[in-house]
Amino acid sequence: MDLFEKFKTDKGPLGTHADLMGDYFIFPKLEGELSSRMKFKGKERIVWSLNNYLGLANHPEIRRVDTEATRNWGLAYPMGSRMMSGNSDLHDKLENELSAFVGKEDTILLNFGYQGIMSAIDALVNRHDVIVYDAECHACIVDGVRMHQGKRFVFTHNNIENFEKQLVRANEIVKNTKGGILVITEGVFGMAGDQGKLKEIIALKEKYNFRILVDDAHGFGTMGETGAGTGEEQGIQDEIDIYFSTFAKSMASIGAFISSDKDIIEFLRYNVRSQIFAKSLPMPLVVGNLKRLELLRTDPSHKQKLWDNVNKLQNGLRRDGFDLGVTNSPVTPVYLKGDNLQVAAYIIFDLRETYGIFCSAVMYPVIPKGHLLLRLIPTAVHTQDDIDQTLHAFNMVAQKMKSGEYEKGEMVEFESKVYGA
Repeated sequence: MDLFEKFKTDKGPLGTHADLMGDYFIFPKLEGELSSRMKFKGKERIVWSLNNYLGLANHPEIRRVDTEATRNWGLAYPMGSRMMSGNSDLHDKLENELSAFVGKEDTILLNFGYQGIMSAIDALVNRHDVIVYDAECHACIVDGVRMHQGKRFVFTHNNIENFEKQLVRANEIVKNTKGGILVITEGVFGMAGDQGKLKEIIALKEKYNFRILVDDAHGFGTMGETGAGTGEEQGIQDEIDIYFSTFAKSMASIGAFISSDKDIIEFLRYNVRSQIFAKSLPMPLVVGNLKRLELLRTDPSHKQKLWDNVNKLQNGLRRDGFDLGVTNSPVTPVYLKGDNLQVAAYIIFDLRETYGIFCSAVMYPVIPKGHLLLRLIPTAVHTQDDIDQTLHAFNMVAQKMKSGEYEKGEMVEFESKVYGA
């Protein structure tokens, strides 16, 4: 059979619904300046789908520095990988300032978070080592684990009893080899919004002799007294062996970093293949990230405003009887009963077209059967009016769900706009 023949009938789990989703549910096009309100299909919507936690994406000082850096350096400089010809004092400066901020000895910059952490996992372990990781870790971690040629054990999400069982299994394997154990979890889980049980996991380090890598993409800039992350929030930042985060969320930029002890980072510099064999992070991004980090460090008002909006939105939703699960971060999941794809599409359509609310929907297999999750991401640039309108819209949707209106299948406007009928 021809290699490509299968693509005619098998488009993958998401591709199965391509005709329904079109550019409305998947690959939607938000237009206008990045803010709490943007244009979608020609109309203004209140947007809850951007990881622009601190509102830096369109901050005037950030825009000025980004523009000046692009004018001064262009997008090409420096050319080549860091190892060969793409290094600079400003790359080193950003690494040093990140190290100081998160309280680690050294840091390595990554061009992209997804590829970077995959490649780092590949570099950190060999076939004699064992990986133990949380079941709800991000896809980039799962893909990195898949590359591992040794044993790997997954533990039930945030279940310390099950985690310890996997550690026992891991220790049985490594006790007669030269291998070690790498534990991987997250600071804040991006779907449910709950923090990883870092303190409880780290309490078992001495007993089971493992090292821990924490992906804190959603915690960096949002959690902890200074914004240094979930480790700071839980008082165990010093005990995190390898700290990873991305610039794509609180920093509203591109790139990522890993911070750890000097010897670990020195090893990664020479062994993370996604950086050794890739062009260096362009200078405008380095300069822009230095400015973003400066604002994160020196102006706590952005984080304060974020949490003010988080508390207003989450408290309002809980007051109105909505189930937010176990979130204890800015990530705001709203769980609704039902997992009918057509009903979910109607709800999202109604939120967008009737109430002007743009948010994302998640269903099985990402979450358990019988539920629909509407995920909202509050930011520092949302307003009280944004929050009030959203709470009203969710109450109206809940009433329609209760009355069965979405199951009647008579939304003519939906058929016209989504299917082009």
